[in-house]
Amino acid sequence: MSIMDLQRLVRPNIWNLRPYSSARSEFVGKAQVLIDANESPFNEPYNRYPDPLQRQLKSRLAGMKGVAEEHIFLGVGSDECIDLAFRIFCEPAVDNVVAIAPTYGMYEVCADINNVEYRPVQLNENFAIDVGRVIAACDRHTKIVWLCSPNNPTGNAFALDDMLDVCRRFGGIVVVDEAYVNFSSEGSMLRYLADCPNLIVLQTFSKALASASVRLGMAFANAGIIDLYNKVKYPYNINLLTQQYALELLGRVDEIADEVAHVIACRDELAGELRQLRCVQRVYRSDANFLLVRVGDADGLYEYLLGQGIVVRNRSRVPMCNGCLRFTVGCREENELLIKALKEYDRQI
Repeated sequence: MSIMDLQRLVRPNIWNLRPYSSARSEFVGKAQVLIDANESPFNEPYNRYPDPLQRQLKSRLAGMKGVAEEHIFLGVGSDECIDLAFRIFCEPAVDNVVAIAPTYGMYEVCADINNVEYRPVQLNENFAIDVGRVIAACDRHTKIVWLCSPNNPTGNAFALDDMLDVCRRFGGIVVVDEAYVNFSSEGSMLRYLADCPNLIVLQTFSKALASASVRLGMAFANAGIIDLYNKVKYPYNINLLTQQYALELLGRVDEIADEVAHVIACRDELAGELRQLRCVQRVYRSDANFLLVRVGDADGLYEYLLGQGIVVRNRSRVPMCNGCLRFTVGCREENELLIKALKEYDRQI
């Protein structure tokens, strides 16, 4: 994507924005005296503002992901990465975005917050993308297409070729949210970053990296798009404690891989157990760490499980998910408690 192509997609006020600049971001090297930011001289290292560009953490991620540091943005969860995309590319009350349906609810929430029209395009009966319908929903004011793969709440990953087709046929930004990609054998769209300059890939520390409370998300894109993200973000959006924690966590890649494998095994075991229950009508295929399950009485079963101290997600009012509950895959002990409660429910119906 050339500079002119990118400028065409960006809100003029964002393109012309002079971002806040700190002395810490302008100076790279080892400083002997830091008297630029009105910090306290006590309580090292917490008295200092953190690296605004998280260089050490990005360097570690670049080696792990096979992506250059200048193609990485770190946000306060993926939600910040999502919201900034709206703020960078979408003119309020003028532009629109297209998204699949059903999918992660924050895309529509952020559209509403930013006063941007949200156009959902329903998946086909197999929960797959209809590329033609997605493209047909776009017009000259469509700035972003949102794809979540593996998708939430359906659980399935989309074919990489279909998402690549969207990138090549759409003239705006395509965001592929890969929050659950570590649990899928389909693979990541990161391999297409060089071929698709309009592609943004989102990943997160919340799921496979088991760090939801830390609130750390990743956006991968061409350097021009990452520059825009850095231009709009708050100067010190990722605090020092989060950066230190993430660096320590990324040193335990073998342990993380074992945990992911454990969740996948538990997912398959849980799906098998659920299929034996009378209250369960269908367990959908999952490439994530959860299962979408169609049951006979979603509202009744949801309330019953709450009464047993088991909190699940009722998705029965989401398009195409009528009568469905969503079960996150827990440890084996948690899954056994769920199955035990469901068997007791079976005996009562």
